[in-house]
Amino acid sequence: MARVLVIDDEPTIRNVLRTSLEADGFEVVMADDGLRGIGVARRQRPDAIVLDLMMPVMDGHTVLDVLRADEKTRYLPVIVLSALTQQAVRDRCRAQGVAAFIPKPFDPSDVSSALRDALP
Repeated sequence: MARVLVIDDEPTIRNVLRTSLEADGFEVVMADDGLRGIGVARRQRPDAIVLDLMMPVMDGHTVLDVLRADEKTRYLPVIVLSALTQQAVRDRCRAQGVAAFIPKPFDPSDVSSALRDALP
């Protein structure tokens, strides 16, 4: 069973993702902001991350930069969920090595599919 870290500041989104991902066979751990998410990623060693971009404390782009700079988290597949859908945002995410970009609002099954595609 793959362990997925969900980093999103919206409790409703975290709960929807937890319910749908667990129903699809994933183990889910969560963090409610980017800084906490980095700590959880380092301690829990997830197989993949689902990451929001607009969060307090530390935004998703900064989280990606920190994860990519750390040997322990550098190669983790990251699925970005965001209401920011401009091409420049998508291009920056691609340059940061995200596995998939899913716009909000989203279908939870799209997240599961993206995770299955990104995981070895």
